[in-house]
Amino acid sequence: MLGRRAEAGLGKAEGKDDRRARRTVTMPTVSVFYGILIQMFFEDHAPPHFHARYAEHRAQINIATLEIMSGSLPRTAMSLVRQWGEGHRDELMENWQLCVQMRPPKKITPLS
Repeated sequence: MLGRRAEAGLGKAEGKDDRRARRTVTMPTVSVFYGILIQMFFEDHAPPHFHARYAEHRAQINIATLEIMSGSLPRTAMSLVRQWGEGHRDELMENWQLCVQMRPPKKITPLS
């Protein structure tokens, strides 16, 4: 049986490209609504945030403020993400802690 680090594809001599490739594989989707994917990386950098994807648009959203840290989303998509995030901030923080510990995040109810 492989350890958590081995299962996640983490090696001792990883380069920047290896980490980037691992992140694209290990970004669980925690919710999906109106074509928007909400995802979180394992062992991601602070501050606590999640990734929102909509069509070709990508953004990192700060959990505490629900403001875009980087990237962009169309106005309507961002409005939906904020509305959803306001109702799920505690669950997002719980998932952030799970991801920091390399544990799978829990699914979060989508916006309806």
